[in-house]
Amino acid sequence: MDRDKKLQLRKSVKPYEKSELQISIIQIINTLIPYVLLIVTGFLVYDISPVLSIICGTIGAFFLIRSFIIFHDCCHGSFFKDKRANKILGNISGFLTLFPYEKWRREHITHHATSGNLDKKGTGDIWMMTIEEYKEATPMQRFMYRAYRHPFVMFVLGPIYLLFISNRMNAKDAKSKERNNTYIHNVAVIVVYGLLIYLLGPARFFSVMGPVLFVGGLLGIWLFYIQHTFEDAYFEDETQWDYVKAAVEGSSYYRLPKLFQWLTGNIGFHHVHHLSPRIPNYLLEQAHNETPPLHHATTIGLKESLKSLKYKLYDEDNKGFITFREFNRRFAK
Repeated sequence: MDRDKKLQLRKSVKPYEKSELQISIIQIINTLIPYVLLIVTGFLVYDISPVLSIICGTIGAFFLIRSFIIFHDCCHGSFFKDKRANKILGNISGFLTLFPYEKWRREHITHHATSGNLDKKGTGDIWMMTIEEYKEATPMQRFMYRAYRHPFVMFVLGPIYLLFISNRMNAKDAKSKERNNTYIHNVAVIVVYGLLIYLLGPARFFSVMGPVLFVGGLLGIWLFYIQHTFEDAYFEDETQWDYVKAAVEGSSYYRLPKLFQWLTGNIGFHHVHHLSPRIPNYLLEQAHNETPPLHHATTIGLKESLKSLKYKLYDEDNKGFITFREFNRRFAK
């Protein structure tokens, strides 16, 4: 893609970089309110049957994903036109989803600015090694990487680590504004969750919030994983890296059934989002449909997405992911 075509593509999606107050309010009503109501209902039906509470929590997990997408848009300043409104709702939705606003906003903006850049990966990304990095790694580093990329660690232990450990800590270089925001967020979570556990009892509380947070966290990590881990995903060194190519060729179009597309806040149109983070989630599909060059992005369906679990290392020479088995076959001594 030459320079003029890339400029034209950026220009083509510019009209969709606009929030629409009515749609944003409707999305709050059909997302945050059902999310809270499902949790409350789960608590209330526990005396009838704990299974009903678990069902409410599991359904609530999908609304946690939609709530997170609202939080995500607020971090990009795309949900409302007003910066202050984005910040207020971002902190509220961040509390509901257990993501501190300032901390995650900085990390995610860094992810957008460096996605696909092999020399700047590491912030807001899933840990990914190239073949050369893996070859030069110590046995312990290899063990840690293989453990990290194992589905059980990534999708079962991962949500627990992300929500209750990683999201609770500030980065060493975080400024006071970000640090204080995380501290306030953590205190609010401890107070509210602690009070609910005290009033409702641990069994009632975790029968609802356990599925909400675990299933929601698992789905969230999976969506982020599949959006940047597919066979021929774009990665380049700093000298060759290009923002537009990284967006269109390094982010997938995850084609989902309409219900799941709605429940996941259209984030499957991830190539559009990376090309223009200021497009609110409810305009991503329209931007994709009405911009023909975007139709050439890598499209992945539910069945194909499961194959991505085998991709572990990035091959810089052949521009694609390989499995550990393939690495062993090619480089075994």
